[in-house]
This record gives sequence, structure tokens and C-alpha cells, in this order.
Amino acid sequence: MTDADLVDVLKLEKEIFSDPWPRDMFTEHATGGHWTALSAESAGKLVGYACYRIEEDKAHLTNMAVDPEYQRKSVAKRLLENILRIVQESGCELITLEVRASNSGAIAFYTAFGFVELYRQPNYYRRPVEEACVMVRYINDEDEK
Repeated sequence: MTDADLVDVLKLEKEIFSDPWPRDMFTEHATGGHWTALSAESAGKLVGYACYRIEEDKAHLTNMAVDPEYQRKSVAKRLLENILRIVQESGCELITLEVRASNSGAIAFYTAFGFVELYRQPNYYRRPVEEACVMVRYINDEDEK
């Protein structure tokens, strides 16, 4: 993701999420450090993005969204596969994320990638207030497929 993508990212963020991230959160991810952001394009149009951070041997998926017109077309799958490859190559032992507990579609998606629920975090989300399902995937788990 580059600064040039931010206008489209912010538009998509506001369209998809009831409590969208502000611009400065994406700027922080796009400018490096421990934070990284990937974008997905189709015919020159931004159709999705994913943000994550790596600290030592742990990674955290912080945000992922796909344009509604491109959902169920492997955009999220490709973004997540790239992130999982990067965190594995970085020597990470695990990756975590939070997802709204009511978002059964996203939970099923992450479960298909080997994520499991660790616990529920009450009042994690605002607008509307809701608990988060905190999930983890162990990167080099011998039992993963």
C-alpha cells in the first residue's frame, strides 16, 4: 500500500466498517516500521487491503477489507496467504487477530486458514459496542494443514 492508495482505502474503510480507522492509522501502516499494509488491485482499481504488524516472533493482523463487488473472489484469500507467507519467512511463531463476534462469515474464513479462537474480549468494538473474538494461528504447528 502506498500513500496514493489512501484515498481509495479510506473510502472503502468507511463503506465497510461501522467504526472506520482514521487516516493516520493507515499512514502509520503504509510508512513502515513494524507495521505493514498490502493492497489488492483489479484493472487499476483498489479492491482490498490488509494491515499487519510484526514484533519479534509474533504477528498481528490489524485490518482487512475487500470491496463488496470483489468479495468471494479470492481477494481476501490472496491477501491473507501473502501475509502468512511473509510472517512465516520472518520467523514468526504465531499471528493473532480480532474479529467482531457477530461476524460469522469472517470467523469461518479465518478458521479455514487454521485460526482458532483464544478468548472473547468484551466491549472491544464501538459503533455498535460488541465483543471481539480473539483468534490465533500458530505458524509452524505440526498439526496444521
